[in-house]
Formats: sequence, structure tokens, C-alpha cells
Amino acid sequence: GIGAGIAERLAEDGARVVVGDRRAELGEATARRIGGSFVTCDVGEPASIRAAVDDTVARFGRLDILAQNAGIFPMNDIVDIPVEEWDQVLAVNLRGCFVATQAALRHMRKARYGRIILTSSITGPRVVPPGHAHYAASKAGINGFIKAAALENASFGITVNGVEPGNILTEGVQTERSPEYIASMVAAIPMGELGTPRDIGNTVLFLASDEARYITGTTIVVDGGQLLPEGRG
Repeated sequence: GIGAGIAERLAEDGARVVVGDRRAELGEATARRIGGSFVTCDVGEPASIRAAVDDTVARFGRLDILAQNAGIFPMNDIVDIPVEEWDQVLAVNLRGCFVATQAALRHMRKARYGRIILTSSITGPRVVPPGHAHYAASKAGINGFIKAAALENASFGITVNGVEPGNILTEGVQTERSPEYIASMVAAIPMGELGTPRDIGNTVLFLASDEARYITGTTIVVDGGQLLPEGRG
């Protein structure tokens, strides 16, 4: 998925990457493929996130880049969303970003350096299809959090930014969405194709680089022009 695409691009550029995933088999496979390390991390559990960050620092002595990507996207009409489902989406998508960022900052502030890149979405901050109320709320919340975190940490040499993917072809999309739904996703993109996890990885790599040192508190839309037609965005 997108997380693997991010990990691959950072590793290709020479970063020592630690892959965090609650699915050990999948995470370990990604880590092996890119020559990185693996740590168990369930983004829905704050203690698991903190342990993953602390373990990474214990292994390498520092943490330069945090790329937080985990997210879930169930679909449900707003009147049918169980409170438990709402809470789960907000816990994984929004609270997970807060806890991971907080844990990383405790180390980055000491080093007076850091790059934090959070995966948001065009869904929520810019557009909202039916059935995504909880997902949209979580992603819009991430954008607000990015601004607050960027402001509070700029004086420590830490930048905080985000990526807003449009329609990206991931394993989750392929397994959880119908062919008809995927076709409608493609039809909405002026470039005529879904984005790839590597497209997101390229953007994260830029925001983590020295070339982006003066960029903080913002997001980059990666959507193949999806928001360009009149009436969108």
C-alpha cells in the first residue's frame, strides 16, 4: 500500500527505515524487501505507537523522519454509522497521527531536527463523497493538527507537513472496492489513471529532504488533477 511505497522511496534514497505494522508478516516482508527493520505497531493503540518510536530510537540512537500513514476507510451513511465505528476511524486516522507525532517530537526536540510527514487525503479537507463522514472528519482534523504541530515546533528545527493523496491504487482499494467503484475513481481523474503508492512516496521523500527545509505547516495534493474540474475542491 501507500506505506510500503513511502518506505521503499526513503530506503532507495539511503534512509535507514523502520517499518511499523500490526500485521507482522506483511510488515516484515516489506522491511526485508527494502533492507530495513521491522517493529510491531498498532496505530489504534497509543502504547504500541510509543513503544515503536522508542524502540527505533534505541536501535539507531535518533529519529530523523516520521512518516505516519496508517488509516482505515469504512463506508456508511451518516445516519447508520455506529458510534464504535466512528470512534475507531478517528482513533486510527487522527489520534494515531497525534500520538506518533507526540512520541517522535520528544526525541526530535532534543536533537533540534526532524521531518514529520502525515498522510491526509483530499477527502475531508477538499471534497467529500457520500458515506465517508468519519473518514472525512479524521482527515480534515489531520490538516488542522499539521498546522498546530508545525507552529509549535518550528523553533526546534522540525518541519511538519502532509500529503493529500487523491485516488491511489492500493491493495486495500483493490480488495475493498468493486470494479465499478474503481472505474468511477479513474473517470474522475483528468490524467486518466489512478495514482500509485510510489507517487506518494516521492512526495514524502521530497518533504523529508533538505530541499524542503523551509516548508512547514502545509500539505501537497497528489491527485492527477482530480480537483481541477470546476465544482471540485
